[in-house]
Amino acid sequence: MKIALLGYGKMGHVIEEIALKRGHEIVLKINDQNLGDLTQDNIKKAEVAIEFSNPESAVSNILFCLNENIPVVCGTTGWLSELKKIEEQCHKMNGSFLYASNFSIGVNIFFEINKKLAALMKPHTSYNVSLEEIHHTQKKDAPSGTAITLAEQIIGTGKKSNWINSETENEKELSIISKRINEVPGTHSVKYFSAVDDIEIIHTAHNRKGFAEGAVLAAEFIVDKKGIFSMKDVLNF
Repeated sequence: MKIALLGYGKMGHVIEEIALKRGHEIVLKINDQNLGDLTQDNIKKAEVAIEFSNPESAVSNILFCLNENIPVVCGTTGWLSELKKIEEQCHKMNGSFLYASNFSIGVNIFFEINKKLAALMKPHTSYNVSLEEIHHTQKKDAPSGTAITLAEQIIGTGKKSNWINSETENEKELSIISKRINEVPGTHSVKYFSAVDDIEIIHTAHNRKGFAEGAVLAAEFIVDKKGIFSMKDVLNF
């Protein structure tokens, strides 16, 4: 499989390493230093694009690939206000698009556990719930896309009405606390607490390899398909 990497920072380098080990070829690598190389001729060398750039570039990168009939796997967060626009263009072009707030297999299992726990806790009004996420200082968006996914799963049960990126005393609001620490790949925790006990689930990433491996698996999944997909499709949840 021939892959274009749109975003060749720390994550892009790990994706490249894993893709090569799995027998794939990297035919295009785009970073801030060579944006002019993202051309029609160059992108057509690829069978699939993996997009891990930044919130400012993600939408234009995705649209460019869709318009050139290149399947896109995107892991950039912080741009989802324009997701509907991307989905409409994908349908219009009969294209292929897969977005995930987190590609880690472990995190996607964590999502399923979070949904189940949220459903179990919904009737127990003596428990409150909060979220905390910790990432490296280079991460521009806060809260993280993973934290937002976790929050939306909890809100979907009706236990909370909306999330807020700070501590809150409003019982309807779900607090997400964001911390940024040097060289931390990512930790997410969901805590239910009451006067009598606490229940907490935690996912801690040790490095970027889990995210990168999931992104390559997603690219392998989508390369010969049409439509809009998620990691639930890749992992058959």
